[in-house]
Amino acid sequence: MNRLRRGILFAGTVSGVAMPSRARANTGTTAPRLIHQQTAMFGSIVVTEEPGGFRTMRFGIDGPRQSVVKMSDPRFLALRYTKTAILSLALVPKPQRILVIGLGGGSLPMFLRSYLPQAHIDAAEIDPAVIDVAKRFLNFKEDDRMRAHAHDGRSFIELTRQPYDIIILDAYASDVVPKHLTTTEFLHAVKKALSPTGVVVGNLWGPALNPLYASMLRTYQEVFPDLYMVEVPEVENKMIFACPRKIDLQLASFRERARNTTAALELPFDLGVKLGFGFHRLDRPVSAGVVLRD
Repeated sequence: MNRLRRGILFAGTVSGVAMPSRARANTGTTAPRLIHQQTAMFGSIVVTEEPGGFRTMRFGIDGPRQSVVKMSDPRFLALRYTKTAILSLALVPKPQRILVIGLGGGSLPMFLRSYLPQAHIDAAEIDPAVIDVAKRFLNFKEDDRMRAHAHDGRSFIELTRQPYDIIILDAYASDVVPKHLTTTEFLHAVKKALSPTGVVVGNLWGPALNPLYASMLRTYQEVFPDLYMVEVPEVENKMIFACPRKIDLQLASFRERARNTTAALELPFDLGVKLGFGFHRLDRPVSAGVVLRD
């Protein structure tokens, strides 16, 4: 993910050693194996491996999971919010150009590439070390139509000249929200980089963890004429779907689109189910918070 990161700083890299005991919480009886650890731009990148070929990226040895990949299956998505983000394909069924801000381990771009082989996919990641680790240890592969760019997400968008059909903003952490990726000026640049029939997907942390939550919603409303929220079950993620035009989306029609997309692409999970945990049209002004500006 392209964001400021907090973590424990380590010098150099390590590989092939057992996971420290303090990081074994909630992992069951078999502790994950630490296969890589290195100092990066904003902390340490930690990659662990579990039985079955699953690898996890974290920032800091005790940090939350940033990405989970199954090395043998690029169509595997483990984190709930990434599956909810795929609802964007129900709003833009045949995207030609997709931009992901924040690479992480690359599971989301790899998933999109496997189902949309003709689409052009860009990922902007501020830390080149993250891109390197994703390629070396997490099976992220570039090709003629998919590239990872070592670039700040905002400046990458501001320099964009060819619009994208889907823009996924996956740059916000539970503990750190890069301020320059929250403002009206940034969202106007995002809107400008979006095709007229496109959609922006924002992965926001909810109010329990994010003090800017209400202000971020209010700022989205300031920029985009149509805004929807889908809640992610059992976690604090709220997925925002922002449209540059009014589409008057209703739950029933969205669910039908989602199920049609599931069938057409033969997805491994039902997108329609993702709407059953909370769907809201944000058509009333958010009264709390303030509009965020540079």
